Amino acid sequence: MNACELTASITAAANGIACQLSNSELEILALILTQLGDTLATIAAQRSRCCDK
Repeated sequence: MNACELTASITAAANGIACQLSNSELEILALILTQLGDTLATIAAQRSRCCDK
């Protein structure tokens, strides 16, 4: 999957999810997914740092 296909798929998924949720549910889900992404990025950075030693 190239970058354009990936972003189009993510946009389609976001639109599909948003249509099924209330505004408050959507806000909570967005916060949860943001935290998940941040935590995964932290884990990846820590793994890279540990593996470099």
